[in-house]
Amino acid sequence: MALQTAAALSPRSISSSTTIPCAAKHPIIYSSTSSSSCFLSQSQRKNVAVGLSGVTTSKRKRAWASTVKSSLDTVGPTVNVGQVTEVDKDTFWPIVKAAGDKTVVLDMYTQWCGPCKVIAPKYQELSKKYLDVVFLKLDCNQENKPLAKELGIRVVPTFKILKDNQVVKEVKGAKFDDLVAAIDVVRSS
Repeated sequence: MALQTAAALSPRSISSSTTIPCAAKHPIIYSSTSSSSCFLSQSQRKNVAVGLSGVTTSKRKRAWASTVKSSLDTVGPTVNVGQVTEVDKDTFWPIVKAAGDKTVVLDMYTQWCGPCKVIAPKYQELSKKYLDVVFLKLDCNQENKPLAKELGIRVVPTFKILKDNQVVKEVKGAKFDDLVAAIDVVRSS
């Protein structure tokens, strides 16, 4: 994995906390603390070009340190196939965008909802059956209220089915057969 602009890498050309694009589409975050400007040596540039390991420069005539981190070190929540993943207002849209053209099903529920508790095990079974679909669940509590409002939740449980970052189907209530039919329609489109 090589940086596209590794040769031009220096504290003079890179401000603190600059993102440098990587050929593999994983940005490498470069930050430095410097009391003076100093160029990286050839071997340090080579290490930075390789990319995914931390690089700390040694003390030179003037003290400064730099660190290189891959975005892979700071990746957010992951989704496991065959499981339902709990999301919140901060993790929902990044996961939906990462899903690309896959179908995403979101179960919007509350802790106190009886029908939500009844359909939860069936929803879990669906996640094991449809391995090409991303299954998420969102607790519509006070903390996640902005996302629930954005998605237009009025009753729980509500299932939102998304494709290409857009809500394409909705099933209100604990209607398992309607949910399965809606998933099948979206998957086949």
